[in-house]
Amino acid sequence: KIEYPASDGVNISDADGPIDVRNALVIATEDGSTGNFIAAIVNPTEESATLTITVGDLDPFTITVPAGDRVSLGTAGEEPLRIDGLDTKPGANVEMHFQSGDSAGVKTEVPVLDGTLSYYADLVPSEKAPSPTPLPTDTAAPAPTN
Repeated sequence: KIEYPASDGVNISDADGPIDVRNALVIATEDGSTGNFIAAIVNPTEESATLTITVGDLDPFTITVPAGDRVSLGTAGEEPLRIDGLDTKPGANVEMHFQSGDSAGVKTEVPVLDGTLSYYADLVPSEKAPSPTPLPTDTAAPAPTN
């Protein structure tokens, strides 16, 4: 019997950590500079647990999952985890480190996809909205008062 994820993502299990990650994948911009991490993060234990995710030299991300619950990033109304500075184009894999509990963690190659498939189109990261430009104010003279 060979187990495999029946989707585009990968499953990550760390025998020494309490949290499992299911169907992990990244949906990236065309240039690969930014990606959205999509996954179901499952905590089957009776205590709340935190998962730390590290991508390259970027600051780690932490996600706390309540006891006996799951967090679905990018599905079921949950926001995906935005990775700025991804530096991996769609079609490649990105190495990510997953650590929870007292475990040393596990490194896994996670697939990076784009929005070509219609069900991923809404998950492509949008460019950050530019900062609003302040409107000029007229400070030439105060309005006359009567």
